[in-house]
Amino acid sequence: MNFHGLDCMVTGGTGALGRAVCAALLEYGADVHATYVLDSDAEWMMKSLPRVRLHRVDLADAAQVHEAYSSLPSLAASIHCAGGFVYGSIADTNEHDIESMWKINAVTTFNACKEAVRVMRHFGQGGRIVNVAGRPALEPASGFAAYAMSKAAVCSLTRTLSVELDGEGILVNAVVPSIIDTPANRAAMKDADLSKWVTPIEIAARILALASPDNTSVTGRIMPVYSPRE
Repeated sequence: MNFHGLDCMVTGGTGALGRAVCAALLEYGADVHATYVLDSDAEWMMKSLPRVRLHRVDLADAAQVHEAYSSLPSLAASIHCAGGFVYGSIADTNEHDIESMWKINAVTTFNACKEAVRVMRHFGQGGRIVNVAGRPALEPASGFAAYAMSKAAVCSLTRTLSVELDGEGILVNAVVPSIIDTPANRAAMKDADLSKWVTPIEIAARILALASPDNTSVTGRIMPVYSPRE
């Protein structure tokens, strides 16, 4: 895959998955931009991946997202890794959980998609959008109501945009990982079977295939990315 000289945005670029995507894009020659919230994450990125251009953005704030995307010199691919997770039975899930997951997962993805489309249309060279959903959006699992609802919205948005943008050269797809092997997940689920988890690098490889200019036709796909060790 050749991303040489192409501007790519990665939302949530300082998270475990976002860092893997940024590193892979740099390896293939992209000019990488990434959003962040916490200063500590930005400091880590500046030390580990200094070529990534960082933008501090609250992705749930449409005005901030608009400003960040407007600053880009061009945009070939926009990859949306930002998101969050909450677990709880229906009895323990409340309105705050629903609203939080909706904002963190669905609204942030919508705002990024909207601005990516606007910028790609402005430059008139097409582009690639890749969203990140989650396995519970496709396969029912106990305790994931709030999370699954928000990620199902990401899948629906992906399919809708792929139809809306048909013929404009902007391809929209989503990857759907199972549990990602991250330090945070390991700390939260100490007794889990890690062999069934998928690594950020494995997911990043699928994302880059969809975000690459070599992808000239695949759009509207909701692509599961589960561990091959399951």
